[in-house]
Amino acid sequence: MTGHITLQPWSAQPAHAGIYRVTVQHDGKLNAMSRGMWVQLKTVFTELSRRPDLRCVVVQGEGEAFCAGGDIAEYPGFRFDAAALAHFHEAEVWGGLQAMLDCPVPLIASIRGACMGAGVEMASCCDLRLATAQAKFGAPIAKLGFPMAPRELELVGRELGSMLARRMLLEAAVFNAAEMAQQGFIGSVVDAPQLEAEVQRTAERVAQLSPQAARLNKQALRAIAAGGAQAVAQPYAYADSREHREGIAAFLEKRTAVF
Repeated sequence: MTGHITLQPWSAQPAHAGIYRVTVQHDGKLNAMSRGMWVQLKTVFTELSRRPDLRCVVVQGEGEAFCAGGDIAEYPGFRFDAAALAHFHEAEVWGGLQAMLDCPVPLIASIRGACMGAGVEMASCCDLRLATAQAKFGAPIAKLGFPMAPRELELVGRELGSMLARRMLLEAAVFNAAEMAQQGFIGSVVDAPQLEAEVQRTAERVAQLSPQAARLNKQALRAIAAGGAQAVAQPYAYADSREHREGIAAFLEKRTAVF
């Protein structure tokens, strides 16, 4: 298989317990996603989601790119057959993206360089997104003669907004990080040397908060996106939980909560 999806703890420091790093790596191809990498992405996130200590996941690319899209060198081997193409998008690509979406804790996208096509799709699965000022975003697949698959388009359109998605796909427009921040897709834009430190600070803030609250917020966001607020099952079942009691008690006692 060409390319890899790697998983490791953020660091060995006790303060970073529960923070994991998922890295997209495809040397010489700006971390373009191969078919095998999509399968690996699903496996990594499925395994991550089962970890009881999990509090936050940072998704990044190796080196100076996040992900430049799909590995086009593979495309002649399957894209010209409708059944093979459907399997690629519905099983392989969507399998990886769905595993990211199903991850129960906050995902942070750390974006530098190219974030194109598949990169935009993976970033769209993340809850928080930080980018360098030099990052570039787009999905110019119309230049290759094909559209974005429907479920992938639904995901990207929801996160980008309709007009930005239309411009990416219909004009093959490419946007910089400042433009993406203006549209609300990127939360913070920083100079390249500061990205790692800012991502770490963000992950630390997330990990210090209530894991229960994070998981319940993500469950509610998914349910609301699918069926509205009424689709949230048992929204107040946490009432007698330890973290709920600890958070309220810590505030009243003027101390930091221990979650």
